Amino acid sequence: MTEATPTPGTTDAGQKPAAGTRKSSAKPARSRSREFALQALYQHLVGRNEAADIDVFTRDLSGFHKADSAHYDALLYGCVEQAQALDALIAPKLDRSFAEISPVERAIMWIGVYEMQHCLDVPWRVVLNECIELAKDFGGTDGHKYVNAVLNGLAPELRSAEVQADRQSGRAK
Repeated sequence: MTEATPTPGTTDAGQKPAAGTRKSSAKPARSRSREFALQALYQHLVGRNEAADIDVFTRDLSGFHKADSAHYDALLYGCVEQAQALDALIAPKLDRSFAEISPVERAIMWIGVYEMQHCLDVPWRVVLNECIELAKDFGGTDGHKYVNAVLNGLAPELRSAEVQADRQSGRAK
């Protein structure tokens, strides 16, 4: 599968935000869906709430109408349903137990692994960048570095051909 690799500053679709727009106001719908999915997954991890209950609450939050609701649905329900499988992929890349991982960072890693496995229309580098940005915005100090290390370590397993093509072209290490 050959996919175009976006350049820095582009959206999932490879489009540049309109000139003069601020990053926060021009946030793509998929980026917003990841933020809402992160909030929902946090509620699932910390509050042990059911996905359907969290979903009802999340859809009522301010700004949800600007999110890609189908992508949000895929992330929320997919990550909850596949939590054990996602953890099984993530665990070998960790240097500590899940109990020592922030629930925010765990949810971000779930999102990243889920997208790398199931959202093949999103280039792996975009998935990685989006997850790093989520960790910078919502995670602890330097949490983005941990998320980056784990997801970057999983990318060659989950998107081998795409990562190899990027490495051969010099776009990835």
